[in-house]
Amino acid sequence: MAIAFDAADEFSHDRLSGTSRAHLIDRWIYVFTVASFIAIVLIGFLPDSFAKLSAIQAGQRAPFPPVLHVHAVLMASFLLLLLGQTILVATGRRGWHMRIGIAAMVLVPVIVITGLILVPTIYHGVWNAAQTAPAAARPQLQASLSILEELLLAQIRVGLLFTIFMWIALRSRLRDPGVHKRLIILATAMPLPAAINRIGWLPTTFPSSFLAIDIYVLLAVSPLFIWDLVRNRSLHRAYVIFAAFFLPASAVLYALWDTPVWHATARRIMGV
Repeated sequence: MAIAFDAADEFSHDRLSGTSRAHLIDRWIYVFTVASFIAIVLIGFLPDSFAKLSAIQAGQRAPFPPVLHVHAVLMASFLLLLLGQTILVATGRRGWHMRIGIAAMVLVPVIVITGLILVPTIYHGVWNAAQTAPAAARPQLQASLSILEELLLAQIRVGLLFTIFMWIALRSRLRDPGVHKRLIILATAMPLPAAINRIGWLPTTFPSSFLAIDIYVLLAVSPLFIWDLVRNRSLHRAYVIFAAFFLPASAVLYALWDTPVWHATARRIMGV
């Protein structure tokens, strides 16, 4: 099964008198959206990674765990694959698109698995450091653990929604290409908070709230959403599916965020 962005989608049944410009946007709006995701990732991760590498070389922090490198390579590969897929469809190379897209069937589950390994690995690294650090350094490490516990709640939401949206999207590949291609994009947007939270110059409500980061994620997908509203003059079913999962999951996140109950639960999940 491959990721398929079928160019002949539901627009052909909408009875909209599309112009050549509209058809051009239909094809390239997905390329633009994925390219903007990649730009967000680069803006967020590159400066942060270089700063942390410098700290590692100076002996000011521990080296990155190997699973982090694996996860980063997998996510970068997936984004590049998705960009290539959208370009292939936009340029009419559907045959190549179908063949290359099979790689996603390997990448998606491995990304989820490495994420499940990475989160506790990072947490336990900080936890162990907090137990052995000098007394003067422990308050800062304890504060970092508290933030990691809050982030665990967001990471659980990311993992669940990314998996659910990808599963629905892949099952819809043949019977509903319109749902398929939109949910692929929306699923890919779910991990963007990891990059957005590293863009230090963005106004934010974090760590007291995750609201600002969620707003930035929604802004990242807003060009596609707005174009769909303009083009179809109605709300596409893919966004209804998205809201049906995203809104309840977000309600739970905001209800539990930075509460004693959640911090205690997070420590039990982490086994500490």
